[in-house]
Amino acid sequence: MLEVVRIPVLSDNYVWLIHDPASGDTVAVDPAVAEPVLDAARQRGWTIGQIWNTHWHGDHVGGNAAIKAATGCTITGPAAEAAKIDTLDRTVTEGDSVRIGDHVAQVMAVPAHTAGHIAYHLADDGIIFVGDTLFAMGCGRLFEGTPAQMFANMQRFAALPDDTTVYCAHEYTQSNGRFALTVEPDNAVLRARMEAVEAARARGEATVPTTIGLERDTNIFMRARDVAELAQRRAAKDAA
Repeated sequence: MLEVVRIPVLSDNYVWLIHDPASGDTVAVDPAVAEPVLDAARQRGWTIGQIWNTHWHGDHVGGNAAIKAATGCTITGPAAEAAKIDTLDRTVTEGDSVRIGDHVAQVMAVPAHTAGHIAYHLADDGIIFVGDTLFAMGCGRLFEGTPAQMFANMQRFAALPDDTTVYCAHEYTQSNGRFALTVEPDNAVLRARMEAVEAARARGEATVPTTIGLERDTNIFMRARDVAELAQRRAAKDAA
């Protein structure tokens, strides 16, 4: 069994540490900064051997160089964004795979938030690292892509097993859910989820990871019926 540790950094980012007890391998996913990530690994007696980047934004790659300097780790990221991530050792795209010990992650191309955004899906472990493409009850802003791309991403994620655990990179759940309620006020599952989210945030607790099944029931972007509806919802959320 892989161990996954959430490291809160900056104002609302999450860096994920993945550890394979069998091999001793440890991966940092989207390290925005270095020291909290290195500290979290040291506290557990782990050595970071890899970094997996999902996209080029600074709050996902900002810790790359310092972690590599401290550990000699190998950094993997999207081939389409190699020109924007100067610390990469390996580039990957749709259909490629990466490994942590004997655990294999398939690379999925999920452009829209950025032009070359990727996700890492460990199907046998039932987990996926989605960066800024899918959030709890939300999706990423369309900085470099189109509503059609994001709709395709949402449909692709929705096709994964319900119990797939989704590790996203930001604590946006409360604001996403409040907006979702304006779109689907009669969604009983959404209302119940938001009650739990509001209570968790009041206690200072994190609300991610999430699951594909929960997102299918409550994520208005995954539930959009077509590209036009997703586009309308994304534009309204951007303006909210």
